Amino acid sequence: MARRTLPPLNALRAFEAFGRHGRMTLAADELCVTHGAVSRQIRQLEEHLGVALTEGPRTRLRMTEAGLKLAQALSPAFDQIEAATPRPAEAGPRPLVVSCLPTFAMKWLIPRLPRFQAAHPHIPVRVAESNGPFDFKADGIDLAVRMRRPEDPVTYDSIATPFMDHFHGPVLSPELAASGPMTLDSLLDMPRLLTRTYPQSWSDWIRDIGVETLPPAVREQEFDHFFYMLEAAAAGLGVAVAPWAFAQRDLASGRLVAPLGFAFGKARIVAVTPPDGCTPQAALFRDWLVAEGASTPLPPEALASRAADASFASRSAPRAL
Repeated sequence: MARRTLPPLNALRAFEAFGRHGRMTLAADELCVTHGAVSRQIRQLEEHLGVALTEGPRTRLRMTEAGLKLAQALSPAFDQIEAATPRPAEAGPRPLVVSCLPTFAMKWLIPRLPRFQAAHPHIPVRVAESNGPFDFKADGIDLAVRMRRPEDPVTYDSIATPFMDHFHGPVLSPELAASGPMTLDSLLDMPRLLTRTYPQSWSDWIRDIGVETLPPAVREQEFDHFFYMLEAAAAGLGVAVAPWAFAQRDLASGRLVAPLGFAFGKARIVAVTPPDGCTPQAALFRDWLVAEGASTPLPPEALASRAADASFASRSAPRAL
């Protein structure tokens, strides 16, 4: 058998964590090491490969195109290793298992999760990242967070509780935005970034701002997940249409800008529970999501406001999907 010539595995692990989080400090927190340790591991990986994987100032570090390509390959590889790793029988209370959209978990849910844990220290929570279909019993899931649109098929095997409105708009790096006047036409002429899990992002946004047709793209680039697409936008590779909930932290830090603001979308972010009732722990988590969603700031330059007959309060009642 041929000998593998892999880069240092600890360095790969550090870089993969940085790729998912987009920040050294969050990667360091996940790996239980210092910010400097993650930085040294990534430098070691770059020296080993002879390729720059990151660029930009230390306070707004982002991945290069080569870095994005490597990070996209590393995440599913580490996911497979994690899934195949044998685990001992769990001791103590069974965790509340929440299936969540990966980028929503990373950008919105996990930063807020300490508040739930502080209020309910007796309920351990395990976040399982997933975009796809799920089975509550077969997958051992107590609650799922998904994005639902009006045109999605109606099913009766779950109950969905909307807890946050969906705003979306084009985002790009400050450097790319400084290249000229940021108008709708100029943004549409830039390279468009897409994600495989939501390829219709541009057409949905164009519809929601009242434009009839989306002109063909000069160039498109597709990524496996929203968080890689956002990193590509921060790296200056093009323009991405992103949900406000996904981009809010990067906009606040200055890694991304949204020159046209955010439009009110038709989709809703919902907490999905079993049709025959959820556990008391899942009910607590669902109610906490509703409260957190209500307290989440709206985008300052929203292009469309909530309609009077579709207020957040009226949408918060559970309904069968």
